[in-house]
Amino acid sequence: MTTAAKLYGKGLEEYEEMDVDQLLSQLTAEEISMLVKEVDPDDSLLPPSQRCSYECAKSPTGPLDRKKLIEHINKQAMETPDQPELKPYVPGTVRGKKWIPPPPPQKQRDAEEQIAIDLGDEYDTALSGASQEEIIDLAAILGFHSMMNQDQYHASLLNKGQPVGLGWDGITKATQPKAYPQEPPNDTDVDKTLQQVKDDDHELLTLNWNNIRNISDEKYNDLFMALRENTHLETLSLTNVGLVDRHALKLIEAVEKNSTLKVLNVETNFLSPQIVLRLIKAMLVTKSLEEFRGANQRCQVLGNKIEMEITNLIEQNPTILRLGLHLEYNDARQRVSNHLQRNIDRNHHLHHHQRPFTFSSGNRPLDHRVHKDCYDHADEFYAHLAEVEEEREHERLFPTDAPIKPREHKIVEHPTNMKPPSPTPED
Repeated sequence: MTTAAKLYGKGLEEYEEMDVDQLLSQLTAEEISMLVKEVDPDDSLLPPSQRCSYECAKSPTGPLDRKKLIEHINKQAMETPDQPELKPYVPGTVRGKKWIPPPPPQKQRDAEEQIAIDLGDEYDTALSGASQEEIIDLAAILGFHSMMNQDQYHASLLNKGQPVGLGWDGITKATQPKAYPQEPPNDTDVDKTLQQVKDDDHELLTLNWNNIRNISDEKYNDLFMALRENTHLETLSLTNVGLVDRHALKLIEAVEKNSTLKVLNVETNFLSPQIVLRLIKAMLVTKSLEEFRGANQRCQVLGNKIEMEITNLIEQNPTILRLGLHLEYNDARQRVSNHLQRNIDRNHHLHHHQRPFTFSSGNRPLDHRVHKDCYDHADEFYAHLAEVEEEREHERLFPTDAPIKPREHKIVEHPTNMKPPSPTPED
């Protein structure tokens, strides 16, 4: 329940019934003048003399005659003597100091030019005696492209020699631009490649439908349905094909079922940020995709929430090596970059150690190989491998004739889905 507004203890309805003229008649002249200074509006119809709030309280000394006042001002100005000059004027002489304009400021040289570099006597001698062609070749090698034009640069790279008369002291020659033909359209047969995907053709490893815009919804559905059971296709590129969210929903299901696909490219389409997020989340099911590209979609900015969720999903993916997305926030870019670098290093380490290692268990050697399925326990596995390599290196550098006591086998926990090593004939 709200209370009625009051002013000076009275309701607003009582002030509406008051007579303003009666209130003003009760004020004195001083009170009216004070009220005028506070509430008098700036009326543009009044002359400026009446709009000014300042009023002189002095009484006039006499009647105002504008013409006589102007004559009095002019007469007083003519009769007033000029102030004497400190140095009398003499024609032809300059009094005081003559103004000289300051010199124009010199352009500050670049910081690279201000640094004095001591190249040594050998380099100074070689550069001082070098010809113009040799200096141009050296500039091309070092990447100083501003010191030469395109003809000189390509001539240096191809060892053709510099053109005559086109040096630093020669004339400038205009280069006719080369007209390159436009790239031909994508001539991939959609129906043929689609049938190959359905038949799980072992020869079809890469499917490129880039820039083909007349693909129907039925063909997209057939492609993604066949992709679920395909075991040979490794690269799927669907750039600038008009892919929308309803098509991507089928693609998400295919990514969750397919464990052979390595590269997926859906750049320059009309996918929403939520669909891009679901695609990255679907990659965690099989963890087989190594490269995903999804930049330049309908929404250029994904938003902070979507980027943070994508970052968390990428950090859970141990197989992703390359990611093509525009991330606006530095935190997301840095975390994704660090995780991709760790995945690349881990992948390089796994391929580098894709050879048999011998671990002793009592008196019986065990032959283990580093499998790709042990990503989750790779850190513990690498620590054990480092110990084995260190012991081997120590035995190689410091051989001994004493019998070597068999080292006890150190148990390394492997993931449950890791395949056991195949038994060797020695076992």
